[in-house]
Amino acid sequence: MAVPKRKMSRSNTRHRRAQWKATTPQLAPVVVDGSRIMVPQRLVRAYERGLLRPED
Repeated sequence: MAVPKRKMSRSNTRHRRAQWKATTPQLAPVVVDGSRIMVPQRLVRAYERGLLRPED
């Protein structure tokens, strides 16, 4: 495991952390069991194949 050789300044640590921003997933409509639901874009194929079921 990589270990830093020197202490990183507080300013640099916060600047580095600030680069990681969570974004909301892009939602896409999918028809499952006759009902239209919005699911994350990357999970559309799984819902279409029946690998995932919507939570109702």
